[in-house]
Amino acid sequence: MLNMSRDIHSLSSFKRNTLEFLQQMKQTGKPVVLTVNGKAELVVQDAESYQKLLDALERLEAMSTTGYAYAGIKQGLEDVEAGRTSTLREFEQEMQQKYGISS
Repeated sequence: MLNMSRDIHSLSSFKRNTLEFLQQMKQTGKPVVLTVNGKAELVVQDAESYQKLLDALERLEAMSTTGYAYAGIKQGLEDVEAGRTSTLREFEQEMQQKYGISS
């Protein structure tokens, strides 16, 4: 989450205090939003934090290409909320019947 007083600054301020901003980004791992004429124009981030962001995005994309991980977790949470659950014993009995497994 961005801290409005710490993470949003004018481009002019960034130019005047570049080293301080670099130290801040390395310490916090948070990007800095730079404004031009009062509007957000740029996001600056240290290289290590940016790489972490890319790695996380790659993992999400890998999961979403199969669709199973995210969709499965989402469905599981919806099932729990709706009360569509069973005990381990009920599951075991169902699998034994379905696949002809004796206990």
